[in-house]
Amino acid sequence: MSKVQATGITRIVNAAGYSRAGLVAAWRNEAAFRQEAILCLAAVGIACGLSITSVERILLIGSVILVVVVELLNSAIEAVVDRIGTEHHELSGRAKDMGSAAVLITLLLAALVWGGVLLPYGFK
Repeated sequence: MSKVQATGITRIVNAAGYSRAGLVAAWRNEAAFRQEAILCLAAVGIACGLSITSVERILLIGSVILVVVVELLNSAIEAVVDRIGTEHHELSGRAKDMGSAAVLITLLLAALVWGGVLLPYGFK
């Protein structure tokens, strides 16, 4: 017997619940996510308080939100790898290292965006 798929509003409500559960799990279990989420909230507050254009504000906020998104994906990769097994395996290590590298590149991108936006205004 096949399982009935939720549709319409029910599917959206279910998806929102899964998303909330993922955010709660990341907050409870991932120190890096907590640090980056707090940094993101602070950065959004700072960006909203600056006298800059709307496009510049969107770039600043978008770049730090992207860091949080990539950290969530990295944490998901790590959870799946750890679920498979805790013994060292080259591919598992490679997957975790690549996820970490993605976070690093996103952090560097955010720093580049913030520097590029703020330096012309004299924020040094």
